[in-house]
Amino acid sequence: MSHIHPTAVIHPGARLGADCEIGPYCVVGPHVELGDGCRLHSHVVIDGHTRLGSQNEVFPFACLGKQTQDLKWNGGITRLEIGDRNTIREGATIHTATEDGHATVIGSDNHLLSYTHVAHDCVLGNRIIMSSFAGLAGHVVVEDQAVLGGYVAVHQFCRIGRLAMIGGCSKVRQDVPPFMLADGSPATTVTVNKVGLDRAGVPGETQAALRQAYKLLFREGLSVSTALARIEQELPPLPEIVHLVQFVRASQRGLSR
Repeated sequence: MSHIHPTAVIHPGARLGADCEIGPYCVVGPHVELGDGCRLHSHVVIDGHTRLGSQNEVFPFACLGKQTQDLKWNGGITRLEIGDRNTIREGATIHTATEDGHATVIGSDNHLLSYTHVAHDCVLGNRIIMSSFAGLAGHVVVEDQAVLGGYVAVHQFCRIGRLAMIGGCSKVRQDVPPFMLADGSPATTVTVNKVGLDRAGVPGETQAALRQAYKLLFREGLSVSTALARIEQELPPLPEIVHLVQFVRASQRGLSR
């Protein structure tokens, strides 16, 4: 049994799981699916072809699943897919994709704080924190456990690596590698994200290898290809080192160096 406030407007076509709570003046569109135990505080709008997993909590004035702001939108069915146990705070906006059949995708256990924005075709992993007023342009990829400070702005098609942290008010226009800390306008990679690595339980041996990889990539004046070759030759093939190398090698926009 779901609990729906009498002032909420729920389209008959919407599908609600068990034990959902829909607060005053919420609006839920005809193609929306809410998993078990979702809670919408007052004045939440969820529309479009949008699916939320279980136990998500959405705070007042958030707007999810509306049409992309991309001027290339030309109709069709575009989607928003959200996982489980996410917290979406006041005034946050998350849009569907631009092209027919595509989706904006958000994983599980993320915290999107007040007035954050996730644009069309973004892909977010799990356990990410976006602080208030942080914004992602279209086609941005954010890997697991990344942290974006307040007022961070990320250019379209950029990637933010796993366990990376971006300082508040930074302007990100190139990829931020995993396990690193970036800051500034434009953002540059300034050091290894030691606090994040400690909190994630990454062992000291791995952190030491990441520090050496950081020096090769950002402090030795080497080309990226040369730095990657030396990392693979000189450092142990730990999972984090392998992931870092693969991330950098796949970069299309270049690194925030």
